[in-house]
Amino acid sequence: MGLAAVAEGDRRWWWNRNVIMVLWMMLSVGFCIGLHCHMRTESLRKAEETLTSMCEERARMLQEQFAVSVNHVHALAILVSTFHYQKNPPALDQVTFANYAARTSFERPLLNGVAYAQRVAHAERELFENQQGWMIKTMKREPSPVQDEYAPVIYSQETISYIEALDMMSGEEDRENILRARATGKAVLTRPFRLLESNHLGVVLTFPVYLSGLPADATAEERVKATAGYLGGAFDVESLVENLLHQLAGNQEIVVTVYDVTNTSEPLTMYGVHLPDGHMSLSHASMLDFGDPLRKHQMKCRYRKKPPVSLSSITTPSGIFVICMLVGYIGYAAWSHYDNVKEDFRKMEELKKQAEAADVAKSQFLATVSHEIRTPMNGVLGMLDMLLDTDLNLTQKDYAQTAQVCGRALISLINEVLDRAKIEAGKLEIESVPFDLRSILDDVISLFSAKSREKGIELAVYVSDRVPTILTGDPGRFRQIITNLVGNSVKFTERGHVFVQVHLAEHVKMVIEAKTGLNGHANEANITSATTVFNTLSGLEVANSRNTCESFKMLLSHGASLSCTFGSGSVPESIADKVTLMVSVEDTGIGIPVHAQDRVFTPFMQADSSTSRNYGGTGIGLSISKCLVELMGGKMNFTSRPHVGSTFTFTAVLQKCGKSSGVDTKRSLSEVLPACFRGMRAILVDRQPVRAAVTKYHLRRLGIITEDVRTINEALYTVSGQNGYLNSSQPGKQQPSIFLIEKDSWDSKVDFHIQNQLLQRKEAGHMQDVPKVVLLLTTESEKTRAGSHADNIIVKPLRASTIATCFQQMLGMGKCQNKDIVDNSASLRGMLDGKNILVVDDNKVNLRVAGAALKKYGAKVECVESGKSALSLLQPAHKFDACFMDVQMPEMDGFEATRQIRIMESKANKEAPPEDGSVMAKRHLPILAMTADVIQATYEECAKCGMDGYVSKPFEEAQLYQAVAKFVVPQQITGSS
Repeated sequence: MGLAAVAEGDRRWWWNRNVIMVLWMMLSVGFCIGLHCHMRTESLRKAEETLTSMCEERARMLQEQFAVSVNHVHALAILVSTFHYQKNPPALDQVTFANYAARTSFERPLLNGVAYAQRVAHAERELFENQQGWMIKTMKREPSPVQDEYAPVIYSQETISYIEALDMMSGEEDRENILRARATGKAVLTRPFRLLESNHLGVVLTFPVYLSGLPADATAEERVKATAGYLGGAFDVESLVENLLHQLAGNQEIVVTVYDVTNTSEPLTMYGVHLPDGHMSLSHASMLDFGDPLRKHQMKCRYRKKPPVSLSSITTPSGIFVICMLVGYIGYAAWSHYDNVKEDFRKMEELKKQAEAADVAKSQFLATVSHEIRTPMNGVLGMLDMLLDTDLNLTQKDYAQTAQVCGRALISLINEVLDRAKIEAGKLEIESVPFDLRSILDDVISLFSAKSREKGIELAVYVSDRVPTILTGDPGRFRQIITNLVGNSVKFTERGHVFVQVHLAEHVKMVIEAKTGLNGHANEANITSATTVFNTLSGLEVANSRNTCESFKMLLSHGASLSCTFGSGSVPESIADKVTLMVSVEDTGIGIPVHAQDRVFTPFMQADSSTSRNYGGTGIGLSISKCLVELMGGKMNFTSRPHVGSTFTFTAVLQKCGKSSGVDTKRSLSEVLPACFRGMRAILVDRQPVRAAVTKYHLRRLGIITEDVRTINEALYTVSGQNGYLNSSQPGKQQPSIFLIEKDSWDSKVDFHIQNQLLQRKEAGHMQDVPKVVLLLTTESEKTRAGSHADNIIVKPLRASTIATCFQQMLGMGKCQNKDIVDNSASLRGMLDGKNILVVDDNKVNLRVAGAALKKYGAKVECVESGKSALSLLQPAHKFDACFMDVQMPEMDGFEATRQIRIMESKANKEAPPEDGSVMAKRHLPILAMTADVIQATYEECAKCGMDGYVSKPFEEAQLYQAVAKFVVPQQITGSS
């Protein structure tokens, strides 16, 4: 029954769809037909308007040309009146008139000719005929019968000379026109007639000629009395209209007919062919005014052909009909596939739920894997921190520090995979915390120290003095970029050097602009025998020719001038707030092939298949680094030359860490340098200026004043006072305590020579104590060259902390500390001393690391391994000041334990009675999460369940005590008040 109802419903919808489709087609057809009729009507209306405009234009022009001709006839009448009647004897005769009329005929192109008829009374007829020598004749050329007056033609144009002596008043119509013309003083037209010569239809224009002295307002009687004669002209109407039509465009489109409609019942056709009414549906009639009020004329215009149907009236409805059909088809198809779409939508919903579940599973998987790896790494790094707090010799400390850095690098590799996932999801964020840039670079150099020593390449770092010590940004991401670039350089470099430089971007720009003014010094090189030695860190050629000794010296010199510039005036606000760093990583490795340089930043792409086979790697690091640089507001680019090397450069916009930020910048340092070497003097022997500047940079960080020389003899002269500190003019100068000698300047002969020279100068009184000699090497295998007289050996890469440890052991200073750090540790001890802190973690190693870190500063730490144990200890009126809670634990995780603790605190706050009328402070135990998860959902869950902070594993001591101090100190102050 149900299936039948569904089938019946389907048939009903199918039938309705067909009906609606048919109705739609009928409406579309009706609409298109109506649109066609409307557009056709509009087309005819426009055609009628065009016909009216054309007809009116032709009528106007015909009137204007006729009026011009009438004016010329009038002017000729005045000429006759002046020269025939006002001159005695008359100055006008037939020859003169004919000649003048012929010469001025171009002014009257519409007239076949003009003639003048004199008014002759019957009493004057005989005398007139005797004077003229001919007899007055009628229009039929017969002697004129007796009548009151006559109008014989005495002057005529050559073209109509045949009318001479004819009486213009012999015809009935002509007589009426002459009488009307002299009474009104205006031109008078005859009815149309066939002209004698051309046989064209025409009319005669009659104009009266008066004697002089006639006033303008004369009466009809006065006009008749003053009439002297009549000037007439024959108009060829057919020629007039034909010439006019030839001058106008569109002559072939319309048919023009001119009528004399004085008698409306019987109009006379003056031009064209008379067509019966209704022959053409479209016509227009325009009245013509030729100056004679008695006679009426009309111009009628019709289209030669019936106006065609406009193309738009056909194409537009057809196009709309096609569109309507397409719309109907689309609607019909959409409706007919409605059920299928619903089914597809249902399937999509299911797939969406599956995808969301897979995404959640992926996030959980990443969180679990991250936690499982980070948890043991937290123990490894924590134990290394505790190991470094013990008394270690130089080698042991270096091994421990290298292991610690390697552990952190492993964590960074884990983060790298997670970062790529975050970048693809658009969820990667940049932190803004204070950090020590130089310390980060030292850590990165230490990470690759073993590899560089194994390969025998120089690995060095230099940071400009203009770069602030503490900056605000994302130290983890910055470290990640540097680690990736340096790692690639070390991996692909077999000889030469890897050199990291950090300068202010505006400082580098000033140096580049200044260097463009040098002539030929950019690539200056010293020629030695058959080998070219470049002024670089290792003496080998580099890809970027600007990274030479000259550029390095200009950076150092411009740094001082730039410092003076900013020190002498106000610093712009943009410079005071932000710092744009220019970081370059230069190597002398194999370089990047030209054909592969365009895909360097493509994820999982390398130069060729042999790259990963020979050197390893996945090709993901550079793409992540480029994305991180762009998130820091900078750009990354590179210069590479095959078999020469590569130079990667990037910029990063960071914030200066002001004193008003409320952050103890000393706590943000990952490594604190001792202050016991401040003011000590040393001499550096190095032939390479760039390498010498790098060594002086690390010594300057320890406060050691260094003078660099190129040879051993120069150093000995400086020590003996011939060129230096024991000169009598400078008695207060301190004697150098240390000699640092590069391997290039050391051999077996120098070993004995320098020791003998120093002893001789001491015995001669040139020095008080013999300076300690320290040899700087690149590889461990070079220690055999040290000889027996070197007090100590430092194997590169150089680090300020490594140099400090070496000098402490060599000079017998013991383990000195920075005074500021001693004071800081004392303040931390005073802050945490006696505080009860509960650490909850199911991993015993993590408990041990966290407990040891907090106990170091005097805190009383109690550790439990489960959330239930923590609940039992945190019942109201407990003794703890803070709690570190692991997130993932068996039985009860950290989230649920925190919720239960907050519920207990809420009940205790409601039930606690006031003491002495005062309101008690609400109980709130600071709880900080300890977890290895780095997923955003973990952060949100921590805040949701009531935790006060977050500490990510693996953590350092600084993280622990800073997190606790944030909550413990305010409670201490509140309680004391």
